[in-house]
Amino acid sequence: MIRTSIATVVRGLALAGLLVAGQAHADALAQLKQFMDGTRTARGSFSQQVLSKSGRKPQQASGTFAFSRPGKFRWVYEKPYAQLLVGDGSKLWAFDQELNQVTTKKLGQALGNTPAAILAGDNSLDKNFVLKDAGDADGLEWVEATPKSDDSSFERIRMGFAGGQLKAMVLHDNFGQTTSLQFGQIERNPSLDAGLFRFVPPKGADVVGE
Repeated sequence: MIRTSIATVVRGLALAGLLVAGQAHADALAQLKQFMDGTRTARGSFSQQVLSKSGRKPQQASGTFAFSRPGKFRWVYEKPYAQLLVGDGSKLWAFDQELNQVTTKKLGQALGNTPAAILAGDNSLDKNFVLKDAGDADGLEWVEATPKSDDSSFERIRMGFAGGQLKAMVLHDNFGQTTSLQFGQIERNPSLDAGLFRFVPPKGADVVGE
């Protein structure tokens, strides 16, 4: 069974925040910066694969996302198990439907210097990450982001662009685990219902956290 903890989910959280880039002919780093300046909302789909250091069979998941910068997002795991992550601007809510359990944290504490800061932040990427162009591989142009903080759970994050759009992201954490995401069906700057970014724990759910 796959059970995604808040820490693992937050890693993916705004990986979604990097879903669309700027001009097709710009290099990957320029595209990333253009995206941060020009994208306030987005929605789309994702597929995720998590490979452990031990090399056991990868864990697969997929779903949809939406975000409204700064600070609001909705990350929905549809397969293999229903899970929901909602950032409402002040708190992060994680709901495991099968377990009927809700975990909540203050948004700032949950994000910190993780990729979610890219989604929920204020465009100050250089404040939390060292960014550099990382060359071409697998038909994509890559950006590498290295967290400046020693408290980050990641060693590095790679973002792959093609045709002006972010297609893939690969995260290497401090425990030897690699999380790979593929993005699709992306819509940039749509009008999103504010209700997407609100969460009320279901009646009878076990609520853990603040």
